[in-house]
Amino acid sequence: MRTRITTTAVLLTVLLAACDASNDKAPADSTDAKVKASEPARDVDCSDTPLSQADWMEHCSEEEGAGTGGDGGPSTGLAFGDTYEWPDGLTVTVVEAKEVTDFGEYEEPEDGNTAFRVRLKLTNTGEAPADLGDLSTIIDGATNGGEAGSTEFSRGSAPLSGRLAPGVTVVKTDDNVLETKYGKRVVVTVQRASEDFSLEFPEFDGSIS
Repeated sequence: MRTRITTTAVLLTVLLAACDASNDKAPADSTDAKVKASEPARDVDCSDTPLSQADWMEHCSEEEGAGTGGDGGPSTGLAFGDTYEWPDGLTVTVVEAKEVTDFGEYEEPEDGNTAFRVRLKLTNTGEAPADLGDLSTIIDGATNGGEAGSTEFSRGSAPLSGRLAPGVTVVKTDDNVLETKYGKRVVVTVQRASEDFSLEFPEFDGSIS
């Protein structure tokens, strides 16, 4: 009788020890799994200048300030006459889009097209010269589609070129042709070439007058 009781006690002790060992391992395994699952695939510094455009689009485009122009105010929903400022202090205002009727030789567009000139006011409020050659425009019809074609009319033109010194304001021109069927309401997007992929391209809405 004593032998049976002793054997049973030994078996119970072994089983309890095995259960305790199993319970001790389970939380550790679970914790390890959670840590591994929560580890980021890659740590990206959005302020890093050499950051590739693909990485910026994937990791940084949704950060606070993206799409709003940062300190320069909103970059969309602007009207002719509004001003947008880039982080380095260069500001741009689309003053007007005016139909061109005074052409040089061979400059008059074909029938069915509206020739117009966009005037851009640029001010350098920063501390370093700004390269105006980095600026360009995309002009879309805002009524029923269409995209304007870039051109240059010689009379009275002042193309986007050269450098703008700190504290200086200039008015430059950008000439275009848009098919008449697309109307006269347009959106002017001012692009700026830069290695900083976070720069916004402001959009100005208005009409050709």
